[in-house]
Amino acid sequence: MTTLRQLEYLVTVAETGSFTQAAELLLVTQPALSHQIQALERTLGGPLLERLPRQVRLTPLGRAVLPHAQNALAEVERLHGVARRTSGLEEGELEVAVIYSVSLGILPPVLQEWRRRHPRVRIRLREYSHADTLRAALQAGKADLAIGPEPDGWDGPMRTLGVEEFVVVLASDDPRASTGAERIPLADLADRDWVHFAPTNGLAEVLDHACAAAGFTPRAAVRAEQTPAALLLAAAGLGPTLLPADIVPPDFDGVALRPDPPVRRRLAVYFRTGPDPLATAFSALVAEHAGPALSRLS
Repeated sequence: MTTLRQLEYLVTVAETGSFTQAAELLLVTQPALSHQIQALERTLGGPLLERLPRQVRLTPLGRAVLPHAQNALAEVERLHGVARRTSGLEEGELEVAVIYSVSLGILPPVLQEWRRRHPRVRIRLREYSHADTLRAALQAGKADLAIGPEPDGWDGPMRTLGVEEFVVVLASDDPRASTGAERIPLADLADRDWVHFAPTNGLAEVLDHACAAAGFTPRAAVRAEQTPAALLLAAAGLGPTLLPADIVPPDFDGVALRPDPPVRRRLAVYFRTGPDPLATAFSALVAEHAGPALSRLS
């Protein structure tokens, strides 16, 4: 089996024209150097070097092999360079798995700042509609880190970001929107038809659990698969919906009220194994930008 060390020895002998000089440069003994060259010759099926009285020259086989050996060593050096630059946050690619609401709310300013700080480190974003599929994707190795609801029983590294607050979204001409109140009891909306979510969207469970805690089961006027569609449909008057506050823009055409009792969920960045420098730096930036959007931990 040919090794990189053997190729390095061959290239050094060829460039110096001397076993003695090559051994000095490589910090090995001449017998050790000769042994490795002979092993390489046996592997490749013939002599690579012709040992003359005052110099060493390449055989025809050696001249054919030398460019490939040089290219292999150069490729390894490029590989090491990429690794050094990646660990130094100079370049690379990071695969990030997120829940939909995170990609709509917390993540945009994070990505903007990341691009400013690390323009040569690409981010590959994978979006999931449910916390279970997000978790499964990370476990399957489809991403370097995940950002979403704090996973129960996760045995890998995890960094909790804060508490995501939810709001009830109503049309601007809804009777409950004109009272001037900042909060609305969910029980007061028990007789309404809701802008609900498809079962594949994790917000369906959040809405069902919140309404169950208020003593009723929400009737669905329409079910949205995509989270942004629920915001637009509720603002258009099809019924109230429940959304994370950080994804509702301040100038949207509707009203957002805090539900009573409050609806919250904890968000976290979590990893399958110990994070590398890129993942660590990205998670720190997420935590930095998540602060203004999320409530403090309680």
